Amino acid sequence: MQVTLTNVRIVDAESELANGSIRFRQDQIIADAHDGEGIHIDASGMTVVPGFVDVHTHGGGGYDLHTDDYRQIQAYARWAPSTGTTAFLAGLVGVPGGLPEVQINAAVTAIEQPGPGAEGVGIHLEGPYINVERRGAHDPAWLRLPNEAETRQLLAAARGHLRLVTLAPELPNAPAMIRQLVEAGVTVSIGHTDATYEQARDAIPHGITHATHCFNAMRPLLHRQPGALGAIVEAEQVLGELIADGVHVHPAALRVMLRALGPRRTVIVTDALACAGLPDAVFEFGGQPARVIDGVARLADGTITGSVLTMEQALRNLVAIVGVPLNEAVGMLTRNPARSARVAERKGLLQPGYDADLLLLDGDLQLHATICRGMLAHVSGAWQERLGPAVPR
Repeated sequence: MQVTLTNVRIVDAESELANGSIRFRQDQIIADAHDGEGIHIDASGMTVVPGFVDVHTHGGGGYDLHTDDYRQIQAYARWAPSTGTTAFLAGLVGVPGGLPEVQINAAVTAIEQPGPGAEGVGIHLEGPYINVERRGAHDPAWLRLPNEAETRQLLAAARGHLRLVTLAPELPNAPAMIRQLVEAGVTVSIGHTDATYEQARDAIPHGITHATHCFNAMRPLLHRQPGALGAIVEAEQVLGELIADGVHVHPAALRVMLRALGPRRTVIVTDALACAGLPDAVFEFGGQPARVIDGVARLADGTITGSVLTMEQALRNLVAIVGVPLNEAVGMLTRNPARSARVAERKGLLQPGYDADLLLLDGDLQLHATICRGMLAHVSGAWQERLGPAVPR
């Protein structure tokens, strides 16, 4: 069945149409077809944007992605569309004394047995190859040094689903690990690093093309010691993450980094934990007890751990607080992360042949419907009657 949304504002990173139509059949966006074909839904006053791609999340809605139970990840996938997320990388961290192979296996199982909701398009392994001096909320017992044999072990365990690895490139043997991962088709990210400007500048050419939560868990940008941030900004091939919650990075610093990286190199992420989307919660991060205090996720010692941010709130923050034009903000949550997740050929744009991952937003950028690969995954009460009978669940 072909479905057409008419009289709608269409916005993605490449184009903007004030009043147009967008069509999809089954799981793909299609080009203009016979106007009378299929079901037409008048969406006057609404905006359609591509579904959000979150490449750095550890959970939300009470569901943990770092888990030994693949059903937790499937449950997260059903919840995520309520925040506008239609694709995600399952964020894993380290474990004491070894590799998180049990958690990797759970993520692989969830990816290979997809259900309704957001699509798990791979795994983001944040650590364990990070610097203890910039570990943030990561337990020191999780941390390890890069090792070529372990790299092969990780790749084998992930069965082709490892998409992003955060590591500190100043660690011994890191350059060899970076090259191994890149050769295997994995995006390598600099993060949780104490690298100097010179160390980061020398490491990036080995294959680093992504930077994990810029400003956070790395040296600050100083006028005589620019640190990793200076090297990241100068390297045109590197995309940089920003957590747009107003807690991890001050809005003024967000504006500075957005100008430095530009709209094509900025990736907005949540770095969300299981508590995201919950007003008050007690939860765990990698087995460490944590709770939400005044809207901020913290460990028992007060250390900030991840966030409670959701993607649709990040979009509103960028537009209303930071002053980013809508089409640029949309690109930072869709096209750019799709590049780092290596799914940009089918996600992140509203183009024929792309997955039918669509969001319906009102004038205040409130989310009213999420369509994941042509299936209705979330809908507000106001739009249930119009979309419910037309778009399959």
